[in-house]
Amino acid sequence: MIASSVRKPVIGAVRTVGRLTPTFRMLPSFLVVGAQRAGTTSMHKLLSAHPAVAAPLFLKGTSYFDVNYDRGPSWYRGHFPVRTGKVTFESSGYYLFHPLAAARIGHDLPDVRLVALVRDPVERAYSAFRHELARGFETETDFVRALALEDERLLGEEQRIRADPRYRSHSHRHHAYARRSLYAPQLRRLREVVGDRLLTIDADAFFAEPEKEFVRLQEWLGLPVWTPEEYPRLNARPGSALEPALRQRLLDGFEAADQELVEFLGDIPSWRR
Repeated sequence: MIASSVRKPVIGAVRTVGRLTPTFRMLPSFLVVGAQRAGTTSMHKLLSAHPAVAAPLFLKGTSYFDVNYDRGPSWYRGHFPVRTGKVTFESSGYYLFHPLAAARIGHDLPDVRLVALVRDPVERAYSAFRHELARGFETETDFVRALALEDERLLGEEQRIRADPRYRSHSHRHHAYARRSLYAPQLRRLREVVGDRLLTIDADAFFAEPEKEFVRLQEWLGLPVWTPEEYPRLNARPGSALEPALRQRLLDGFEAADQELVEFLGDIPSWRR
C-alpha cells in the first residue's frame, strides 16, 4: 500500500509516463457511468478483480469525460495500463448526469459499452446528501432544506456548462440530489449516443442476488464468467434512516419518473414492487 504522503507524486509520475507513451496504452472497453451513490464503487471493485480485466492505474475513475476533458486524450490514456490480453475500464458517478459526457464518450470511444446502475431514488438522494456533507461540499445540515434549495442552486448551471465546456459547476456536481435520481432522461441521453451498448442495472436487485446478476453482466460485457469469493458493499455512509412519512412523501414524488425506468430495466424497479 502506497503511503498517502507519496501517493500523489507517484500518481502524477505515472500519468506523465502515460502521456509520453499513449500508443502503448489501452483504452476502456466499457465504462461504469453512475449513478452516484448507486453502488458504482462496489461494482468497480468486483470488475477490477476479474481475471480478464486490467483496472485503471491507482484511481477508480479519471473524471475525463465530465470535468477533465480539456486535458486531452494523451492525459486520459495515461490512466490505463499498457496493452495486454485483458480489457480495461473506469468508473465515474458523474458521467451519467453531466450534460456533455455522453457526446464526448460517443465521439472518443465509439465502440465502448456503458453500465449504469440505478437505485431507490430517495435512498440515493439521501445517501448523496450525507456523502457531500461529510466531504465538506454541502453546508446545509438538513436534507429537506437542501432539497428545497436545489432548484435555486442549479438554476442555469447546465446551460453554463454547455456554453463553456471548461466550466465546472460546484452545485451541478455536488448539490443535485433529486435531479440525479431522475434517471430516465439521463439514460436516454446516453442511449441516443451508444444505442444498445447501454446496460441499466437495478442496483438494489443486483446486490440482493449478486451471483445471478453478476453472471448476466459478465456475459453482456463479453467477459468469461468468473465467480468472486464475495460481493462486498463498499463506500456506504452510516447514518440514521429517513423518517418513514418523509421517505414515503419523497418516494411518491418519484413515481412517474420510476415508471419511465421500465423501458431500460425491462421490469418495474425493485423498490416499486
